Amino acid sequence: MKTREVILHAAAEIFDECGYSGASISKIMARANVTQGGMYFHFKSKKGLAQAVLAHQQEFVHFPGGTAGLQRLIDLNFFLAHELKNNVLFRASVRLAVEQGEFGMRDDTAYQEWVEQFHAHLCVAREQGELLPEVSEREFANVLVGAYSGTQIFSNVSSGREDLPDRLAALWRYLLPGIATPQARARLRMPANARGLAA
Repeated sequence: MKTREVILHAAAEIFDECGYSGASISKIMARANVTQGGMYFHFKSKKGLAQAVLAHQQEFVHFPGGTAGLQRLIDLNFFLAHELKNNVLFRASVRLAVEQGEFGMRDDTAYQEWVEQFHAHLCVAREQGELLPEVSEREFANVLVGAYSGTQIFSNVSSGREDLPDRLAALWRYLLPGIATPQARARLRMPANARGLAA
């Protein structure tokens, strides 16, 4: 692993453990086992490190294959829940997106990238006849990103995200009747560790 990647990974671990305010360059240097010169060659400040972790959010997640549509969108939501539990780089970037006001940022790029990805799946769902006529793919993509963000934050405070799959199952159980045709809802399934979707 290259020095820059080692530093970025160490920074993500420290940001995940301590938050932006509790993190320090010295803690990150110690975790990465690099000198001050090595650190500042790649990153000039703690804020620069935080921006780098935040900017690479989607690159930290390697999605499994699958066919686009509503089922794929649901599966991705549960996959992201798994990543939040097990992928420190992704988890740190999500925490920094919430805490970015602490380092003088107000950038919704990370959220908009998820809107675009979810929107693409919803457009395919529309082509496949899975969505109700009145549904706006763009509007629902924004609603879903907001709902998912709030759900994972609530779950993290409540249980360290242990109950996130159950919370997502409940979220989708209430969302689906408002967007999906009855025929699509009859075909959709939850991941094996979550309760059924059909209402």
